[in-house]
Amino acid sequence: MKEFVEYIVKCLVDNPDDVKISEIGGTQTLIIELSVKKSDIGKIIGKKGKTINAIRTLLMSVASRNGIRVSLEILEEEDGERTESAEGTESTESTETPESAQGEENEEK
Repeated sequence: MKEFVEYIVKCLVDNPDDVKISEIGGTQTLIIELSVKKSDIGKIIGKKGKTINAIRTLLMSVASRNGIRVSLEILEEEDGERTESAEGTESTESTETPESAQGEENEEK
């Protein structure tokens, strides 16, 4: 999975040597954290988030074949610190299944 994301991202950015990807794995869920140079973040996200959503869709397709769930998060680097960008939080919402969303709605009522 890591190599798959790395290949796609390195083809999109101007600074492929600055791409850093780490995997945080559990038994059924895999979180992939992506860090790129600040000037390349826009290329990864794309207009209205279409590029990052396409990457997430491809990633979820590969993950479903392997029977796992995957979440792709973009990390922003500011003054040497890594902070999670707003795009990273969207990934957990996009991996939610309709059944689990209905369960949450029922709990609220």
